[in-house]
Order: sequence, then C-alpha cells, then structure tokens
Amino acid sequence: MAADMDVGPPERGRCVGNPLFRTKSIERILADSDAPEHRLKRTLTAWDLTGLGIGAIIGTGIFVLIGTAIVGDAHRPGAGPGIMLSFILSGITCALAALCYAEFAAMIPVAGSAYTYSYATLGEFLAWLTGWNLILEYGVACVAVAIGWSGYFNNILKLCGLELPYWATHPPGADGGIANIPAAIIVLLVTGILIVGVKESARATCGIVLIKLAVIAFFIAVGTSSVDTANWSPFMPFGFAGVGAAAAIVFFAYIGFDAVSTTAEEAKNPQRDLPIGIFASLAICTVLYISVAAILTGLVPYSQIDVHAPVAEGLRMVGFKWGAAIVATGAVAGITSVLVVMMLGQIRVFFAMSRDGLLGPWLSGVHPKFRTPHHATYLTGVAVAIMAALIPIGEAADMTNIGTLFAFVLVCIGIMVLRYTKPNHPRPFRMPFMPVVPILGVLACLGLMYFLPWMTWIRFFVWTIIGILVYAMYGMRHSKLATRPSTEQSETPRPA
Repeated sequence: MAADMDVGPPERGRCVGNPLFRTKSIERILADSDAPEHRLKRTLTAWDLTGLGIGAIIGTGIFVLIGTAIVGDAHRPGAGPGIMLSFILSGITCALAALCYAEFAAMIPVAGSAYTYSYATLGEFLAWLTGWNLILEYGVACVAVAIGWSGYFNNILKLCGLELPYWATHPPGADGGIANIPAAIIVLLVTGILIVGVKESARATCGIVLIKLAVIAFFIAVGTSSVDTANWSPFMPFGFAGVGAAAAIVFFAYIGFDAVSTTAEEAKNPQRDLPIGIFASLAICTVLYISVAAILTGLVPYSQIDVHAPVAEGLRMVGFKWGAAIVATGAVAGITSVLVVMMLGQIRVFFAMSRDGLLGPWLSGVHPKFRTPHHATYLTGVAVAIMAALIPIGEAADMTNIGTLFAFVLVCIGIMVLRYTKPNHPRPFRMPFMPVVPILGVLACLGLMYFLPWMTWIRFFVWTIIGILVYAMYGMRHSKLATRPSTEQSETPRPA
C-alpha cells in the first residue's frame, strides 16, 4: 500500500517531463471531487442508476436504427433476420467494456467517466482525446435523438388529426423548412429538469422507463402470435458481412450504460451501486433487444421492414394499427429518456474537463441551491437546441459509435495499466479474468469500428485533429497539473 501514497512534502513548481503523459493520481482526483466549490449532491441509489442506464440505452437504437440494420443502406449490407446475432455481438462487446467500467467506477467514483479513468492511467493527452470524443458521443447523439423525438412526436399528432406546419418541423434548406421547433423545445425542457437536480431527472427518467418497458413488453406479447418462422429464412442473406455491419449500427442501441458512470459523484454508495446500475441495465436491455429483433423479423420479410419506424410499422403491416399507435407513443417516451441521460453525460464530461483546467473554468460552476453543474448545463442545452433546430444530422449514429468505441478501447487499456501500476489499490469491484477481458474488449471494439463506413473514419480524424489543436492552444497551458507539484502528478513515491 505504500506505493499508493504520496510521500514527502510537495515541491512547488511546474511538472517535469513530457506534459502530454502527466497523470493525475487517484488521490488527487478524489480530493478535487470533494472540494466544496465543485462538490455535487449525492442522491442516487442503485435503482436510480439502473433506471438511468435503461433510460439511456432503450430509445433511438431499437425504435429507429434497427430498421436500417436489418435492411441495409447505400453504404453497407443489412443483417436480415441475422440481426439477432448482431445484437449479441454488440452486447458482448459492451459487456467486456462494462466490466472495465465497473472496476474503474468503483475505484474512482467521480464525474467524467472514461475521461477521468484515462487521466489516471494513460496521461493527460490521451485523457483529453477521450473526453473530446465523449463530447462527440454525447453531443451528436443528443442532436440526433432530439430530431428523432420530433419525428415521432409529429407522427403522433398526425394520428390525432393534427399536424404542425412543414416549416416548423424541418431545418433550413429542407424544401422550405425554417427550424425544427419541437426538437429545440424538448431539449430546452430537458435542460430545465437537469438544472433543478439530478434526482429529479432520475425520477422523471425512471417513470418514462416504466412506460417504454411496458410498450416493449406489449410489442413482444402482441407480435409473438403473428410471427411466421418462414420469414427467418434466409437467416443471413448477406453473410457475416451483413451481420458485422449491422452490429456496428446497433451498437448505438447500447450506448448509455457508460453514462451511468458519469453520475458517480451523485451516487449515495458508488462503490456498490455503480456496478449494479451498469450491469443490470445492460443485461435487461440485451434480452429485450434480442426478443424485439426476433419478433420484428418474424412479422414481415426483412426486405419489407420500414427503416423509419420499423417496430410500429411492423405491427401495422400485420393488422395491428392500434398497436402501432401505442408503440409510437412508447417510442416518444423512450427517446425522451435517452435525451435526458445523454445530456446528463455530456454535462458531466464538460464539468470534469473544466475542473481539471482543460476547458474554461466557467463550465465547472455549481449552482448554489441545486448543487448541479448549471453552467455546463446551460451551454449543452442551448448548443444542442440550436443544432437540433437548424442542422440535419445524416450520419449521427455512426459518428456517435466511433467516438464511443474509441473511448471504450482506452478504458480497456487503462484498466490493464492500472492493474500494473496500482496492484494494491482497493477495488470494491474486481474485474475477473485479467487481462483476457480487457484484451478481448479492445479487439471487439476495433472489430466494430472496422465495419463503420470510411466517411465516418474521415470525419473522426478531422474531429480528432480539431481536438488536438484545442488542447495545444488552451488545455496544455491551463491544465491544473501544469502548476501542481510533481508529487501530485505521479503515483510513484519519492525515496526517503
């Protein structure tokens, strides 16, 4: 345990060595999170965390993207009924990463998720890249989810005999569109909830989770009786290439369990409850996804599945029009909860990076009454609302996926580094089968990244280059580690 402690009085001055690889000790990370000016309110239980996880996971992926994954698009083949295998592959990939997340979250129960974990293990530069890509993950996902919410909301209005004008539901340049007003409004409403408090956000999310779980259970119960097993043949019409490409798409459907770790500073008992929240939400969603995929591909031939509203349209095509309306309502609820948790994750990443000096200090301000990061919430809410209203997002899911998978790779590598550098540090949750699990996690994530379109890779590299420039011009010079004593930046004690 001696290796886990800083020894000797701190020496003032700037850090020595390459600043790109300076790490932040676990002790310093925990101390910073407990500073009064940055301290968040601990209110979340294991039930709250599980609800937040399910709320983040079940949404756009299962209600919208499953259609494209089954049928395919201009860039890649579809999986057909083999979509069930695609969900299994993506689920296994997330499970491997989740084991690493759980150990990290229990050891370092602070905001920031993969960014904070990378800071403690891989150095400041890779931590910055991780945080920068988490911004990509959550930010782009929030915009895409808000636009998807608007589309489903408009469909429900049409079912009720109402219809918003075209100009108010489409962005500029879309055949007379001016702004997607419903998308902006839902973002601003969620922003208000998140400012008031994370407990209130969790309660709202859990309520919505119950609704969409009931809707999914309804789809499974109603759809089972109409399944024609002949529709499952051919099972993999485009071979494993289609299954792999679909797995890279539906990976989006699992994104969200990692957002649970961003709320670590607001959990009552993070060492126990964070692993529970991560694994429980991931396990429940995996079972539901495979069930929905099996029934959907059994209702109609895979080539006839609607790519815009596949689950609702699947019921309508077999004669359950009333069921389609119920599913559409559940989709609105599901997408709302996804937006809540994705924005919550984005805000906490901003907060953590700002607290470390890598982003402006304004973003780490905490509301004096609600004890929430209200400045980061304002920025996230306004930015996402404007983009959701004015910008059409075409490749949002792919961009979100590649940013998330990159973060997962670094988390898997980081847990191996920490096992080597801090073997005796207390681990309330200890990942089994070390180093097999993290190595398999890295390979699985890289495998899914391989199946993403090449344009996604180009956009990813452009985003990464922009991040490097921001770090070089601001983060490197303003990092709090740049002026802290070297003993606070290293886990290695000085000789007596």
